[in-house]
Amino acid sequence: MSEHGGGREIDGEPTVAVTGAAGYIGSRVLVELQEAHPEWNLLGLDNYYRGQVDSVGDVDIQHVDIRNRERLEATLVGADVVLHLAAISGVDDCEDNPDLAYEVNVAGTNNVAWFCRKTGAALAFPFSMAVLGDPETVPITVDQPRDPFNWYGRTKLLGERAIESFADGAFPAHLFLKSNLYGEHYVGGQRVTKGTVINFFLGRVFSGDPLTVYEPGTQSRNYIHVTDVARAYVHSSERLLDQLEHDECGVEKYEIASDEDPNVMTVAELVQSIAREEAGIDVDVELVENPRGNETLVSDFRVDTSKTRDILGWEAEHTVEDTVRELIRVNAE
Repeated sequence: MSEHGGGREIDGEPTVAVTGAAGYIGSRVLVELQEAHPEWNLLGLDNYYRGQVDSVGDVDIQHVDIRNRERLEATLVGADVVLHLAAISGVDDCEDNPDLAYEVNVAGTNNVAWFCRKTGAALAFPFSMAVLGDPETVPITVDQPRDPFNWYGRTKLLGERAIESFADGAFPAHLFLKSNLYGEHYVGGQRVTKGTVINFFLGRVFSGDPLTVYEPGTQSRNYIHVTDVARAYVHSSERLLDQLEHDECGVEKYEIASDEDPNVMTVAELVQSIAREEAGIDVDVELVENPRGNETLVSDFRVDTSKTRDILGWEAEHTVEDTVRELIRVNAE
């Protein structure tokens, strides 16, 4: 199944590697893998561009940059599955650092996929809703046309296409069309978070600043909790190992999303309401000029996750309201 031919035999317990393991999602993936499969061998890699933790349980995260192919391959030796989460993520970071975004999201992803092709290791990779631009129809599926508005989306699209090519006839790969994350989690008592839309609003509640909503405010997004996303990688790893055992190769694409797609103003008003109810905090909501000229402004962002549920056995468990309420309660104490 690898570039050198033949299937892949796994002796003993499998080895699963996570790139971007010190980050917001990657660190949670390691936690979920440890809880679901404590017998597995786990590797964590990160270059600490946005890394937040040094270790997860008994896994020390190794300082490895995916742009260095020789070092990357030496670290990944023996890996049966690679969960490739290392990336320059987000529209703004990619626009501000376009060369870095290309080197990591495109060249780095090629390095990871090339390792999988040479060794027959399986691969999972998120390519983000940003590859779609404005969705042409709803509910959204992985089969919709690609028309990214920004450099972040373009780099993720190039990664998607590269893995399709590398995986053909060589290894199984799962590509995730992943929606907008929210929530926080803890690793060994350390809080791990990221400035996504909902998390940004929650931070403003306690800073005394207004919740600023970019015009027109009716733009919808689908929201998925970071822990739910991490669980998807556990389900993916299980299926990829089964596919390795049966010498399957090529890509499968899945939607990782929830059934919640409120517009941004609705989310801000929900946070405002819960802040008053749970913490007695009054916070203003302000509509401000949108600095992004190429933002998706659709008012309906429903996503069809039936394939993911049917094949991977995964579905979202967290809700925006419950998470916002819990985090405001905790931070108000």
